[in-house]
Amino acid sequence: MIIMKFVGKTEEDAVESAKKELGSGVVIMNVKRVKQKGLAALFRSTQVEVTAALEEEGDIPKPPRKESAPEPEKRVNEPSSNREMTVPVSENSQNIEKRLDSLQSLLERRFQQDESARQDAEPEQDENPPSAEEEEALSEEELERDRFVRLLYNTMLENEVNEKYANQLVEEIEKSKKSNMPLDYILANVYQKMVLKFGKAEGITPAESGPKIVLFMGPTGVGKTTTIAKLASDFTMGKKHMVALLTADTYRIAAAEQLRTYANILEAPFRVIYTDEDAKQAVRDFQEYDYIFVDTTGHSHKNEEQLENMRKLLETVKELGEYQAFLVLSATTKYRDLIRVASSYKEFSDFQLIFTKLDETATVGNMFNLKMYTDVPIAYVTCGQNVPDDIELFNPQKTVKQLLGGKA
Repeated sequence: MIIMKFVGKTEEDAVESAKKELGSGVVIMNVKRVKQKGLAALFRSTQVEVTAALEEEGDIPKPPRKESAPEPEKRVNEPSSNREMTVPVSENSQNIEKRLDSLQSLLERRFQQDESARQDAEPEQDENPPSAEEEEALSEEELERDRFVRLLYNTMLENEVNEKYANQLVEEIEKSKKSNMPLDYILANVYQKMVLKFGKAEGITPAESGPKIVLFMGPTGVGKTTTIAKLASDFTMGKKHMVALLTADTYRIAAAEQLRTYANILEAPFRVIYTDEDAKQAVRDFQEYDYIFVDTTGHSHKNEEQLENMRKLLETVKELGEYQAFLVLSATTKYRDLIRVASSYKEFSDFQLIFTKLDETATVGNMFNLKMYTDVPIAYVTCGQNVPDDIELFNPQKTVKQLLGGKA
């Protein structure tokens, strides 16, 4: 794991420096404003500091030195799909929550460590063998670490992380675990791995030239039209962009009227498109706009006819200019159904994910599951019906904290 800090006048400047240094795969772990100290503070404005991470194969956290010789490495039994792990100890979710609450300060301390010193911080073999008391103490430490790993595992399962992906994380912990590694290092390790697996959310990005065509796809009833209204409101009123609204959902009159109402409130142009030619004409008419948001028909992934219509619309859009597609899904949907929906759309389109209705579920493990299954970014999440509020760019740190037992 490569972890570095970058400072710039704005967050964008600092992130750009991080990408130049570490590459486009960098993940932003933390953003904060820093003030100059001393006399410099009188002449320089506040700057933005970002902490960036890039995972490298074989890169694992090194524990601090320990004077006594370590016991040979012991491995806990790896959880399997046939056996449930239990935690017969007093450690509970409140202990994890307390650790997570101090996780940021822990990571900050680790980031300040000298890289070369950390790489050299391997346990040294003592010439004198450990005494019986020391061996017993080491055994107790190992048991505590094993119980803590099992607790993390059970916490992930309680938050509906799929057993397959929870097992993978435990295996990665086991590979990097040293005999004298503190619990906080184990927690920080799994936290960082899950954040990196989620990746960074970029959301809707501008086109290099002309309007960016943005399609919103998904099943019926997931809140697709309301999500479009929230984003359109943010882009027109907040970011001051010119946005046109189209709908291809001619099956549900109420959906078209709902979007028309939002368009009138935002003073944005609105049009219903029935054919490919309607779509082409709309894009020609709105060439001066920054974005064209397209609401598509909500339907079951089993409806082959409507999926074929969606395929044709996407083919038309690809010919008209730069575009992005977003698959809108409900966080309350069963994982097995999410897989079926995502698989049906992935046959004919690349997309990013938007999860809605986070306010209607206490567990968000399916977000991690589908990210692992599809390997596509999660762009936005919504947590209510209020327009333009109740939507935000996906925050992997916040979600991982919740998956590991912390408060959202």
